[in-house]
Amino acid sequence: MDNITVVANIQIKKEFVSEVYEVLVELHKKTNELDEGCISYKFHKDLEKDNSFTFIEVWENIEFLKLHSQKEHFKKFTDFIEGKIESMNVQKLEQVK
Repeated sequence: MDNITVVANIQIKKEFVSEVYEVLVELHKKTNELDEGCISYKFHKDLEKDNSFTFIEVWENIEFLKLHSQKEHFKKFTDFIEGKIESMNVQKLEQVK
């Protein structure tokens, strides 16, 4: 199977932006340091919305992506954001051409 690209957009409730941002920075750091099979894990801020951030990720395959979701730093992130985000949209993509 080809590489998997993930586009994950997170819109944070305005009153929680600074504290959730810190957890996103930590998730980015730990994923780049610790997650095998991670080809690229980039963290972006929306230029038009102060409370919107996007991760654009490339993984060697779906198995490595699944392992990422089981890592302690990912679980810490998911637990921490509960009740603090407006929305989260995750797209898992496979390149066709």
